[in-house]
Amino acid sequence: MIHVAGLTKTFHDPKRGEVHAVDHVSFDAAAGECFGLLGPNGAGKTTTLRILCTVLKPTAGTATVAGFDVVKQPDQVRHHIGFLSANTGVYERMTAYELVKYYGRLHGLNGDVLRSRIDTLFDRLKMNDFRHVMGGKLSTGMKKKVSIARALVHDPPVLIFDEPTAGLDVLVQRAVLRQIAALRDAGKCVLFSTHIMHEAEKLCDRIAIMHRGAILTYGTLAELRARHGQDDLEELFFQLVGEENGG
Repeated sequence: MIHVAGLTKTFHDPKRGEVHAVDHVSFDAAAGECFGLLGPNGAGKTTTLRILCTVLKPTAGTATVAGFDVVKQPDQVRHHIGFLSANTGVYERMTAYELVKYYGRLHGLNGDVLRSRIDTLFDRLKMNDFRHVMGGKLSTGMKKKVSIARALVHDPPVLIFDEPTAGLDVLVQRAVLRQIAALRDAGKCVLFSTHIMHEAEKLCDRIAIMHRGAILTYGTLAELRARHGQDDLEELFFQLVGEENGG
């Protein structure tokens, strides 16, 4: 569902010159799989996801999502993905229902099909108690659920989550992670970015450890532990990042 080969994004910084935010990144993610990008802030995770969502164009390399090229077929890519970022905003003057409906119509849904889809999502995400509450009066957790619903309203086969639990309390974090796991189990291809070790361990079928724009290693937890001789993911992570920093 997602194929990335040699993906590179270079920015010019007045002080540092050419900066490789994404440096020849390659990986594949399949349907029914949660593929995790694990790395600290500034590792290049968000830039990678923005390229896959067609927000940014790569400097080099290729990427396809659901068989569509992110540069040559951006409209088709956007139709086949649902994207959730850590700082997705919610319109304050629209209700939760109105906002999800609006995004559904943007994706070409109307009438009974759209109403049925929204009702299903609001039941699944337990949103009916605030379906008619204005965005400006929603709690952080409620806003996150609205963001998830609008990412899912057109039932895309590929879901991209960028630090989806950032700023949430532990109960809402748990609910979000459970929902993502359910989407994976329903056959969706899930790309999941995080800097939180236990989220990656609990949720991801395979993990890529990313640092300074590059993927240092990736595989299942069992493969990573065997390859690097380290059972603890956190220690494995710091071992690799420390080596990369010359430590």
